[in-house]
Amino acid sequence: MRNARKVYDRLFGTRSNTRFRNITDLALGNARRLQRRLSTSDRRKFDEYLESIRTIEKRMDRIDSMKSKLAAASIKRPAEHLPRNEYIHLMGDLLVTSLQIGITNVGSLMVGPERWTTPTNWEGILDKPHSHHAMTHAPQNHLEDLLKLDRFHVSAYARLLKRMDGIEEAGGTTLLDNTIFTLGAGMGDGTTHQYNDLPLVVAGGGGGTLKLGQHVHCKTGTPLSNLWLTQLRCLGIERKSYADSTGTIAGVLA
Repeated sequence: MRNARKVYDRLFGTRSNTRFRNITDLALGNARRLQRRLSTSDRRKFDEYLESIRTIEKRMDRIDSMKSKLAAASIKRPAEHLPRNEYIHLMGDLLVTSLQIGITNVGSLMVGPERWTTPTNWEGILDKPHSHHAMTHAPQNHLEDLLKLDRFHVSAYARLLKRMDGIEEAGGTTLLDNTIFTLGAGMGDGTTHQYNDLPLVVAGGGGGTLKLGQHVHCKTGTPLSNLWLTQLRCLGIERKSYADSTGTIAGVLA
């Protein structure tokens, strides 16, 4: 699902004809009664959840307002209404919130479709719309801009990790402690489409199953699916193989 509003509606049960209503207002009556029965720490967590929903709703309403103004002005539809960097932040926040409240235990975010060549805006990062995909096929002409986008993608990932590390869960742990959150790509070089030396970061504790703070360099030819099989094992899913896997990556296991 590419549309952030549709993702929000699916996660939180709103409908398009009530999209401007604050979802938290619908539950405030019950919430107030519930809060009186909660401990201080649980009440704080409850308030944190409600505030995260309010923040996302405000951003969604601002996006809809931007689109309405564009339509009223009869401006030709641009390549993308929302700057790509803001879109990635918003979708990341939706992902973390859904994990936080248990709507889902698994999520993925494709930050750049590999066959998408439409130029997109990167507000405050690049001075004009660019196709990230096209840039990777001519890196010698776009090196500085590609570095800027690489820095942004990593900083957006770090931003979500920081947020997850601040969400407390049972036993003095955090959402990050109990999650496996991987950043990466299926290609090591966009120009040649080679898939060696993949740039991957695995964060989170996986409930104590992962060994943190290290760099693991796998031998040439190790399938990426070995990492996915390793993560399945960390989640307690016993499978002998996954896709073209040849085994697990022992170096990341605690």
